[in-house]
Amino acid sequence: MSLSLIIPNSPIFSPKKVPSIFCKSDGSSFSSSPRTNGSQQPPSSPLSLSLSSPKSSLPISSTPQSPSSPLKSPLSIRVPKKQLLFGTDVAPVKRKRPGRIEIPTSMAVQLGFAAETPRGEEEVQVEEEGYSVYCKRGRRGKMEDRYSAAVNLNGDPKQAFFGVYDGHGNSKAAEFVAKNLDKKVMEEVSKTGEDAIDGAIRDAYLFTDMDFLKEDVGGGTCCVTAMIRKGDIFVSNAGDCRAVLSRNGVAEALTNDHHPSREDERDRIEALGGYVDCCHGVWRIQSSLAVSRAIGDKHLKQWVIAEPETKMLKIKPECEFLILASDGLWNKVTNQEAVDLVRPFCVGLDKPKPFSACKKLAELSSWRGSFDDISVMVVQLQHFLF
Repeated sequence: MSLSLIIPNSPIFSPKKVPSIFCKSDGSSFSSSPRTNGSQQPPSSPLSLSLSSPKSSLPISSTPQSPSSPLKSPLSIRVPKKQLLFGTDVAPVKRKRPGRIEIPTSMAVQLGFAAETPRGEEEVQVEEEGYSVYCKRGRRGKMEDRYSAAVNLNGDPKQAFFGVYDGHGNSKAAEFVAKNLDKKVMEEVSKTGEDAIDGAIRDAYLFTDMDFLKEDVGGGTCCVTAMIRKGDIFVSNAGDCRAVLSRNGVAEALTNDHHPSREDERDRIEALGGYVDCCHGVWRIQSSLAVSRAIGDKHLKQWVIAEPETKMLKIKPECEFLILASDGLWNKVTNQEAVDLVRPFCVGLDKPKPFSACKKLAELSSWRGSFDDISVMVVQLQHFLF
């Protein structure tokens, strides 16, 4: 096959000699045929491809050059837009610009302009007398949060039980606890006196944990619950779900998150032979779980306990409402910010709108870049004032 370049005679080319990578400095061309006189053949180049065809030849740049100008790179060869390599004339193809891909960045998260929630969004919307719930699926997969609400317990309109459960690994543990914990609490409370309710709640958490472990499925769940009974409220938690009270507009955290970074939790874990380390800025047990207490988590049960911490207080007129929420909210919204947002929807109105407040809180957390499931429950405490 010939490797020489055929240059057509055309008035568009300069009459002067045009130096080329295919020409010697004296203007004569190289040939790919074997030399018989023993002279050295010019070295082959990876760019020395066949540029001729039986039908047409490939024109080069029409810009005239003097013989003394430096040789141009092969990249200077220009092909007309409407001509293909083998001389076939076709109309230029218009390529459609691909759709824009939204990729959340660290700056976008800081400014609150996170990526949109994927389609197929799962939501839970509940608005009942005395409480409201809004749950929003995050961007990491299926919804793993659950909630429970039981009012008018034992025929008493002033007695109720509420809970928010944040599952991890899957939703099995959260589903199990949402269906069973309130019943187990009421069963244990019925066995004790009024001065031992916190112990009854503790036993109910531990028994529910034991029952779930018998199911022999993976995963676990953090919990925050509130039992209202005879004008008192008992708030319990295991994990990083949180309860925040509004007392005349001032936020008061009623629970303390159970993280491995807590000194008392780390000491407890290490005393049991486990270890706590920081992985990518997050403290974890055995380089795995980011909470130190939960129901479930069979593979870490030696260190991840289900024992809750419980706080009791009397519901007084200044106790306006209670917010129970998963860490999908609290990772992006402070306690006082949450109270400040909810209060205008719940206090001083003839018709409070706690559901709107729940939804606004979830939207705020999502807008600030939360990728987790977000579950928010607002309980109007004045409705249960004894």
